[in-house]
Amino acid sequence: MRPLLGEIRYFLAGSFYRMRYHEVGSRKHPTVVCVHGLTRSGRDFDALAAGLADRFHVLSPDLPGRGASDWLPDASLYQPQSYVIALTHLLATLGEQVMWVGTSLGGICGMMIASSPGAPISRMVLNDVGPMVPGRAIARIRDYMSVRPEFPDLLALEAHLRHVHAGFGPLSDAHWEHLTKTSARHLPDGRVALHYDPGIAKPIRTSLAIDTELWPWWEKINIPVLAIRGENSDLLLPKTFERMVQSGAMPHVVKDTGHAPALMDAETIGVVRSFLLGQDKS
Repeated sequence: MRPLLGEIRYFLAGSFYRMRYHEVGSRKHPTVVCVHGLTRSGRDFDALAAGLADRFHVLSPDLPGRGASDWLPDASLYQPQSYVIALTHLLATLGEQVMWVGTSLGGICGMMIASSPGAPISRMVLNDVGPMVPGRAIARIRDYMSVRPEFPDLLALEAHLRHVHAGFGPLSDAHWEHLTKTSARHLPDGRVALHYDPGIAKPIRTSLAIDTELWPWWEKINIPVLAIRGENSDLLLPKTFERMVQSGAMPHVVKDTGHAPALMDAETIGVVRSFLLGQDKS
């Protein structure tokens, strides 16, 4: 099913911008907000949304500078704090309790929001991210973002995505084709570019690749959490994952996967669905 496209407007650094979101399911159902990783878009959640749509209203925003959302004129604004401003505008517009699925950066934004007093998040899925982000993983991401995001055709773009996102796991050709088509921005000269503003790379390129501790946020979160880890992930380390589980998170490990599980396989979709329905041990 192809999602509907909606938008909200948010206020940032003296101007209003549009953030688009992809919508599946009836608004009569509980809302799930799915937020993607650093260089991805809301369309990454199409398979998950299809698996939830009979019981949930699923919204998958394109973060600022990605997909169908407005690019920002100042690249220094591409920071988690700016994304949280846009996302909280979305939450304020909804005016209801929601559940949250966040992959990598989307999970960091989720932790920032859920740790705040009065946050309207009732359950949260953290996909391959936790309260400690290793500098080594940040350096790896910084390195692949140094590649100019333009390609001669869709086949070359797909080859690039298969390489830099090998950690997504053993996806089918159809999955890679979907990710490629939803990651492409067609240029006037016939070439294709990645969907995002190249400026999103500037903050990470100019920052130090050091371990980032987010435990103060984690300690303020008191809602049920499902922690998903790719078996071979370099971003959610085993020690961090174990500490999250010891403090009450429900664990799920995706085999033969690194950073980050694509949430496209039936087993993981089933685990997420059961958790959001409250069919867990938390």
